[in-house]
Amino acid sequence: MPILERDGVRIDYREAGQGEAVILIHSSAFGLGQWRKLMDAIAPRFRAIAYNLYGYGETTAWPGSRLQTMRDQAALTLALADRLKGPVHLVGHSGGGSIAMKAALALGPRLASLALLEPSAFHLLQQHGRLAAYAEVCALWDDVKRFGAVSDWERMAERFADYWNAPGTWAATLPERRQALLRILPSVLHEVDALLADTDAISTLAPFAARTLLVSADDTARPSREIAEVMAAQLPGLTWRRISQGGHMAPLTRSDLVNPLVIAHLERFRAQAPEQ
Repeated sequence: MPILERDGVRIDYREAGQGEAVILIHSSAFGLGQWRKLMDAIAPRFRAIAYNLYGYGETTAWPGSRLQTMRDQAALTLALADRLKGPVHLVGHSGGGSIAMKAALALGPRLASLALLEPSAFHLLQQHGRLAAYAEVCALWDDVKRFGAVSDWERMAERFADYWNAPGTWAATLPERRQALLRILPSVLHEVDALLADTDAISTLAPFAARTLLVSADDTARPSREIAEVMAAQLPGLTWRRISQGGHMAPLTRSDLVNPLVIAHLERFRAQAPEQ
């Protein structure tokens, strides 16, 4: 995979296709490979670019000298956008959705569209009085950080995987996937710091609401469901699409439901035909 170097940071990425650029931002605990099906689907009409966050693949690991912020993560997106011409579409899932929200603010008029797949904007729960849901996710992250502090990666992985999927997920996970997740968990800890420290008001997205797609699953975790409810209520121009099943990981487990929604959204806001 190609490597982009910016300010001492190596960013590995994959790209396919031609046309307007679509930058794909993966969720915590997964890498750019989560976008394989979507990239294949949009490559005939768009230039799809998926990259690895800090500590994933060949991307530089977060140094840990200070707490990571969403601005730090968004800087990777912006570094890729800087090498492109024309409008840029952003698609993000879970923590990647929150990064996409932050990067959208910096892109400003270059933002063509924004697709948020269950973004982990947990601070919105606190800001809008969804305190039970906020307490639930804080309890999860307290456990994750407690296990991580003593390098108990197995228990951290089980708590994380079983919460965002279903009880027993970790026990049923194939050994190769287990090892991949265990290797990436130190990076997840830094992402937790960034997500919980974010304070952007939902109103900052108002200028882009009409170009924003929000996708959520009806059977997702309570915090994700209530984040979607808050965003839909506070951003009247936003397009909210609900799917009946798939949970928080629907972009991977039910890509057959999610990807057509994303593709239709990208096509709606495509300003130019792909280059031949």
